Formats: sequence, structure tokens, C-alpha cells
Amino acid sequence: MEAKPATDSYSETTNLVLPNDTNNMNNLFGGQLLKWLDMTCAISAGRHSGRTSVTAAVNNVSFDVPIKLGDLVTIKAHVSRAFSTSMEVWADVWKEDQATGKRTKCNSAIYTFVAVGPDGKPAPVQPVVPVTDEEKVRYDGALRRRQLRLILAGKMKPGEATELRALFS
Repeated sequence: MEAKPATDSYSETTNLVLPNDTNNMNNLFGGQLLKWLDMTCAISAGRHSGRTSVTAAVNNVSFDVPIKLGDLVTIKAHVSRAFSTSMEVWADVWKEDQATGKRTKCNSAIYTFVAVGPDGKPAPVQPVVPVTDEEKVRYDGALRRRQLRLILAGKMKPGEATELRALFS
């Protein structure tokens, strides 16, 4: 199976934070941001795999800077690494003040998606070729993040996590 550049999987969405999307402090609900992230990451995984891709795990989400009512929220996602049937998708979130045009990076997220075939079973995906320096850093760390996720889920024994073990040797 031929590898694809990470840039082929990029997806970007922009949303406007409306009153129904906010809590009583006029900040974007975390759950609404998770929904937008999931959809943007699913598009990225689908572009990479050429298949329907389903969320397997939300590995990490940081809520670093509040997003306010009226802000524009732009999410940029790409497949950082692919395994046999799964893909790690990295997303970065920016908010934009409509009045000033100031853009601020405010969140990051890492999701795992699995490509599925017409039978609904996991299907093979092609490898990713990182192109930019940032993509290379994310690609290199993806195997360690995957091993940690599998250990925490009880699907891998700590002694089998060779990449994680190498960090401490």
C-alpha cells in the first residue's frame, strides 16, 4: 500500500460561536468544541484512508484559552501517523475576534480513528509520510502516544511498549 503525504489529509473548518453554544459565562461549551473537533478529524481521517472512519479514542484535549461568544473558531486537523487500520489525527484550534481580527491558538486535540470497510470491519490504511518539521515531530511521537493509550486501555502490557521503554533507558 502506497504512503500518502500528511498534507493530503488536511481538513479545516470554521464555526461561529453562537449563544446556544455557550455556558453561563459566555464561553464555548467544551462539549460543543469536542463535537466540532470530532467532525473535522473525521474528515481528515476519511481523506487519508479513502474510507468511512470512526472515532476510536479521544486521546487528549487541552482547553488552554477560553473561547467567547461571537468568536470564530477554526480547527485544522491532519493525520499525524497511520498504523494498520487506525490513524492518529492531530487538531489545532484557533479563535478569532471578529472585531479585531486577532487570532489566538487556544486548544489542541489528538484523536484516534479507525477506517472501516463496507462490511463495517476495520480496513487497512496506507502509511503517512510527514512533510513539514511539525508533522515529523508529531509522527515521531505518535507511536509512543499509541502505546501509552493501549496500556491505559488494558490492551498492551507495559513491558511490550518498546518505544516508551526507550525513553527511560
